[in-house]
This record gives sequence, C-alpha cells and structure tokens, in this order.
Amino acid sequence: MMPDLDEYKWIVPDFVWELDEHIDFEKLMKALPDADDLAKLLPDFDKIGESFTSLKGFFSPGYNLVSEVIGASDLLLLLGSPGETAFRATDQGYDNDKQYKKVSDKEKIDQLQEELLRTQLKYQRMLERLEKENKELRKLVLQRDDKGIHQRKLKRSKTRHFVPASVSLADQHGSSSLLWELEDKEFLFVQSEKSLIDMYSEVLDILSDYDASYNTQDHLPRVVVVGDQSAGKTSVLEMIAQARIFPRGSGEMMTRSPVKVTLSEGPHHVALFKDSSREFDLTKEEDLAALRNEIEIRMRNSVKEGCTVSTETISLSVKGPGLQRMVLVDLPGVISTVTSGMAPDTKETIFSISKAYMQNPNAIILCIQDGSVDAERSIVTDLVSQMDPQGKRTIFVLTKVDLAEKNVASPSRIQQIIEGKLFPMKALGYFAVVTGKGNSSESIDSIKEYEEEFFQNSKLLKTCMLKAHQVTTKNLSLAVSDCFWKMVRESVEQQADAFKATRFNLETEWKNNYPRLRELDRNELFEKAKNEILDEVISLTQVTPKHWEEILQKTLWERVSTHVIENIYLPAAQTMNSGTFNTTVDIKLKQWTDKQLPNKAVEVAWETLQEEFSRFMTEQKGKEHDDIFDKLKQAVKEESIKRHKWNERAEDSLRVIQHNALEDRSISDKQQWDAAIHFMEETLQSRLKDTESVIEDMVGPDWKKRWLYWIGRTKEQNIRNETKNELEKLIKCNEEHAAYLANDEVTTVRKNLEARGITVDPCLIKDTWHQIYRRYFLKTALNHCNLCRRGFYYYQRHFVDSELECNDIVLFWRIQRMLAITANTLRQQLTNTEVRRLEKNVKEVLEDFAEDSEKKVKLLTGKRVQLAEDLKKVREIQEKLEAFIEALHQEK
Repeated sequence: MMPDLDEYKWIVPDFVWELDEHIDFEKLMKALPDADDLAKLLPDFDKIGESFTSLKGFFSPGYNLVSEVIGASDLLLLLGSPGETAFRATDQGYDNDKQYKKVSDKEKIDQLQEELLRTQLKYQRMLERLEKENKELRKLVLQRDDKGIHQRKLKRSKTRHFVPASVSLADQHGSSSLLWELEDKEFLFVQSEKSLIDMYSEVLDILSDYDASYNTQDHLPRVVVVGDQSAGKTSVLEMIAQARIFPRGSGEMMTRSPVKVTLSEGPHHVALFKDSSREFDLTKEEDLAALRNEIEIRMRNSVKEGCTVSTETISLSVKGPGLQRMVLVDLPGVISTVTSGMAPDTKETIFSISKAYMQNPNAIILCIQDGSVDAERSIVTDLVSQMDPQGKRTIFVLTKVDLAEKNVASPSRIQQIIEGKLFPMKALGYFAVVTGKGNSSESIDSIKEYEEEFFQNSKLLKTCMLKAHQVTTKNLSLAVSDCFWKMVRESVEQQADAFKATRFNLETEWKNNYPRLRELDRNELFEKAKNEILDEVISLTQVTPKHWEEILQKTLWERVSTHVIENIYLPAAQTMNSGTFNTTVDIKLKQWTDKQLPNKAVEVAWETLQEEFSRFMTEQKGKEHDDIFDKLKQAVKEESIKRHKWNERAEDSLRVIQHNALEDRSISDKQQWDAAIHFMEETLQSRLKDTESVIEDMVGPDWKKRWLYWIGRTKEQNIRNETKNELEKLIKCNEEHAAYLANDEVTTVRKNLEARGITVDPCLIKDTWHQIYRRYFLKTALNHCNLCRRGFYYYQRHFVDSELECNDIVLFWRIQRMLAITANTLRQQLTNTEVRRLEKNVKEVLEDFAEDSEKKVKLLTGKRVQLAEDLKKVREIQEKLEAFIEALHQEK
C-alpha cells in the first residue's frame, strides 16, 4: 500500500543521495532484530517513537527533510514487512524481553500494520507540505526573474550551502534562475535570456517554415498527440497545460490544423502566439474565451478553399507555475468516414499529416485511445503500430476511464488495454486518465478533483488492475516530459551535425552557380527592389516641365482631333458666310467644353503619368539591371495605378480655364498667325492622307501598282471605282457642291452606271461620295491655308474691304492655344499633386507587399532566391541548435 514516490525524486537534493558516505548503514542494519526475535517481542509504541528519534540523530541538523532522506525503500527496510522484522530499541531492551507480555502473532502483525499506516500518512502529509512549499518558492523565484533582474556574475566562495532543496532544483525543472545563499547571506540571481524550452521551440518554428513536410532533415524530438476524432486528445493536452485553451465542439471536427504548444514554467499562467505580443491571462475566463476564438480563427484562415484541414502549423506558447517543459503538437483527429461538408480527400490528408509527424524517428507519439468505445473501433492504434512497430517512442493513453469502468462488462478488459495485451501495438508506457465529465464549462481544477476522487474510489486500483503510477494526467505529464528531454539530449547534437553538413552543401552550390553575387534572401531582395522602385518614382519629379507639356499637348490633340475636325470644323465650314461659321464654331466649342473636353484632358494626363511611370519602372539600367525584380515591379506598378485616383476637383477648374482660352480670338502677332497656319496644314494633311488611304482600299490599286506588283481589283472595287469616277464628274461640274448628295443626284449616278451594265446600291453611292467629297474639301482647305499666309494684315483690319476670309485659321489658333494652356495646367497638377500621391501609393503598396509573405514568394521566384532562402534558414537553425546545445550543457 506504499505510494509510488518515483516521480518525487526530483525533490531530493543531490547531496542526500551521497549520505551513504557519511552514515554507516551496515552498523544500522546490525542494530535491527531478526525475524525470530520479532515473535518474542511485543511492540511498545513509546519505544518505537524513541527509535525514530534516534534514527533522526544520524542526519545533520537543520534539514528537517525526513521525507526526502527516508524514501519508500528505506522506510520498508526500517519498519519491515508484516511478520518479518521489528525494531529492537537497545541491547538492554533485548536483555529484558521477558518483561513484555506475550500476545499472538496475529495481534502483533495487526499492530505493526497500524503503526506502518500511521507512519505512512505522517510522511505523506510531510511530502505534500514540502511539495506545496517548493511550488511557492519556485513561483517566488520566477516572479523575481520576471521583474527583469539583470544577469550578474555569480560570486563563488569555498563555503556555500543551498537554500531549501526545492529551490535549488528549480532550474532543473524549467526555472531560468538559480538562487544561492552565500556565506555572507547575500542573494544573487543568474538569469538567462530565454529558457531552454523556449530556445528549442524557436528551432522547431524555424524548421516548420523551412521544411513544412517535416522530411528526413528534421529529426528533432517533439511530442506528437494523435488519436481518433473525439477521443479526448485536446482534453489531455489541456490537462497537461492546465487550461481550457482549445475550441470545443460536440462531435464536430475542431482541430483543423496542427497546433504546436510549447509548455514552460513561469510565474504567471499565460499564453501567447509566436507572431503576436499579446498575452492571454489563462486565469481569466474572458481571456480564455478570446484565446479559443483566436485559435479557431487562425485554424479556419489556414484552411485553403476546397479543403477541410490544413498542414500549416499554429505555434502557441503556454507558461505557468508547475508546468512540465516540453513541446507538444496536437494533430487533427483521425477519421474513418468523410461526412457531408468535408473535402473528399480529408481522410487521406489527415493520415498524411499524422504520418509526416510520426515518421520522425525522434518524435514521441502520444497515442490517445477513447476508453468508452470498443477497442475494435480504434483506427489510430493501427496507424501508430505502423510508424513505431517496436513501441520504443510511443506512450499509450486511455481516456474516459470513468465511463469505461461503468460501461465495460469485464473490467479485466481495461487491464488488458493498460498492459498492452489487447491492441496490436507496443508502447513505452501505458496510462489511464479522466478528463472530466464531458461538460465543456468545467474548470481544470474541478476536473483534477474529479479525476483524483475517481481513482481513489476506483475498483481498478483497489483490485490492482491499475498501478498507482499509471493513473492521472499529472503522472502522465511527468512521464512524457522525462521521455521528451531524454530524447532531446540523445538526438540534438546529431541533428546539429546534419544541418552543418547541409549548410556546407548549400554554400558550395551557391559558390559554383553565383560566384559574383551576394547571398540575398527573399526579404533582402525585396528591400533592394523597394529602394530601386522608390528611386524610380522619385525620378518622375525630375522630368522637365517642357517634356511634360509636349507629351500632354501631343497626346491630347491625338485624342480630340477627330472630334474637332468631324464635329466642329467640317460642319461649320459648310456654312455660306463667316458670321454663320463663327456662330456655329462658338456653339459647338461651348458644348464640347462643358461636356467632354475636361474629362478627356484628365484622362490624357492620367495615361501620360502611367506611361512615364511605366517607362521608368521597365527601363533597363545596363549591367546593373536584375531581371529577378521584373515581376515585383510590374505588380507594384499595376497595384499603385489601380489605387490612384485623380483629384475630383481638377475637372471643374480645368473647364473654366479651357472655356476662357477658347473664347479668346485675338491673335497678337504674325508669329502666332503663322503657327496657327502650320498647325492647320499639319492637321489637314494628316486627314487627307487618311482619306486617300480609305479611298484606295475602296477602289483598289491604281494602274501603276497593278503593273508593278501584278495585283488586280476585286469585283466590288471595280464597282467602287466606276462610282468614284461618276461622282468626281459631279464635283467638277459644281465646285461649290454641298457636302451631301440630293436624291435626284443619287438616281442620276445609279442610272449612268446601269447604262454601262453596273448595278449599284444607293447606299454604296452615298458612302463613296462621303470620302470623295472629304478629299475634295481637304484639298480646298489646304489651298485656302496658302492664301491666308498673307492674311494677317487683313485679319487685323477684320477683313474689311477684302474678299479673303480666314476664320478657319482663327479657329485652329484658338484650338492650339487651348491645348497649350491645358497642357500647362495639367503639368502643374502632375508635378505638384499627382506625382506625390502616386509616390505615396507606391510606398503603401510596398509596405503591404512587405507584410504579405505569400505575395513575396509569388513575385520573387527562381532557383537563386530559393537557394538563398534555404541557406538563411539552415544557418539560423544551426545557430539556434548550437546555442541550445550550449545551454543544455550548462544546465547539465
């Protein structure tokens, strides 16, 4: 009936185990009576008490740690098993043995058992008291560490001794400080920057980024928690972490991605994510609810569209008093059937995730089996036995034992499970736990009380079907932590050597492929590209005003020239006198300015800014150009342009300026007059050239091209050519013909063609006439330009006493002046406002891209980038491993 005290060995300081050097245990053994003398002795309780007092004298004073010095085996040695040994108080008492009253052997055994039970209870109470004191002292030490006491050198003296043993061993179980009491009673702390488990967790985080599939390069230990869905995996993990930190659901899948939980000791019970600075206070229900919600959100965000589970790992750190140091990974529960709402490959994905973690030869597999269901329904045990057939790194946990004891007809079946005889798998250890009554609102303390109460009253323990060290989540966490650290110490140096070799191979590959390039990882390349892009945006501000205005004026005229010629100039030119011409022009210019011109001008300015920005972004800079940035620059350009919006008030102010410019008709000097004529001639010649090209397409090649290039006309082109010839006769007969054909003229042309055997549609005649007349009009207008070259003198006299009228020159001067003023206004808006806003947009886009890892991976690609990334990660892993190994040796 002695309790299993193996897990409390850590309470005893090292010097206790060296007591055999100072105490003669052989002499102590000789002082004990043999079995024959026991039958002759009647136990005297006062004498037994004196014997205990004499035994305490063997120890040095001041420790008061009898429970630590006298272990379970020593206690049995001193007290003896019933009916075998008893204390002989002194030799004198042995000489006077006849004075004791003789009683039956049965009474003596009962009395000894009663005495043994009282002694056991006494030491159990002492042990509980010491454990409580130890916890409080360690919490005090951790709190002092947490206040930021800086690292100091430890003053060593020849004579020193420890404060209570429970404090001296604090560092052995996760504290980052060691408390010494020096000879002069001065207390100092030696504080490390990070605890061992935090350093180890950082290594695993880097590995998960470097190698998401956990292939053979990653053989570092971690505790992998696997089990069937709803088997109680998450509940076991919560009991080990001593907080209800995970989302809960009734039967539905809640764990949708691997969750890495790093447990470490700390003064306060808190949790935080590796990528966040927020601490969740696990003693407050509102923080617990917020943490569960955050975990659920992260899980759902990690699951890609069309999937049910994700391979992306969520890293969580939990600190608190008394927590065992280890790294656990909670995996999605294994399922046997894909239900509605799940992706078709969910089952296979969960299997592949579980196998990827378990195939690590140094991973500790925590196999969770639901005790309340039939063993034959288990899926996970077969999976675990495949990955670890010898059971050298598997710990089996049977959950919901309370339900199992009620529902299982034969309790021996539970014994068979715990002894490893029922499942076709082997394990290092077997544990039975209770994780509550199934109520999600239960607290951890109430669950622990329920678990302890259940096992105290359980028939499984009373009938010895289960052993005391195989029950409760506390014993489980101690066993898992011991196994974890044993595995870490055995494998971490080997893994460091493996990564050292990998680093050498990668560095050699880089030197062979890119001997003249510096190793820049993706983030460093992004920063370099960011600086280049910002330099190119700044170059926009260095564009000269003249260059801006030339581009703007040219582009704007290309955009509006068709409207000016077709809708303003040609209709006005058909009028009979100058008064009607000027009236028509004024009306149409006003309508154009009110409705279309400002908007067109802003569009032209925005497109010009885009073109200049694109030119700077895509312009190669000779040998310095790095094409690895091309995709990134293109994406930044497109996103910045997409976000940019022109000032809404620009159109209103531009409309007033353009209207005033078009109202002005006063040409001040001959130079402006000649410039307007030149502008008009260029415009009309360009239109005439386009018209000639259209007519050539309509009627086919002329006789020169037919002879030189051996090409002929089609039937339709022949018809068009004959129609053209007839229409040209009309113009020759009447040079002042109107722009449109009358119906009788169309009929005349059609009949003339029919007389020659050519059938023509009236629409074809009108369409041909439009181009023929247009060509005739443009040639006439060009001749008029030549006549108006000497017309500036008549213009100044308002064409009085002159047959020459040059109102069309004035129109083109007004258009030309409006274009120049508009270009100047737009240039000012560009340089003063829009270029700066675009620069701001570019900076915002670059900041957004910098925070988006997926975007950077997508835009910065190639063998060179990946090799640099691998080199960076491997170096970081190696450095972290070496620092961890050094800290591990220091702790040892």
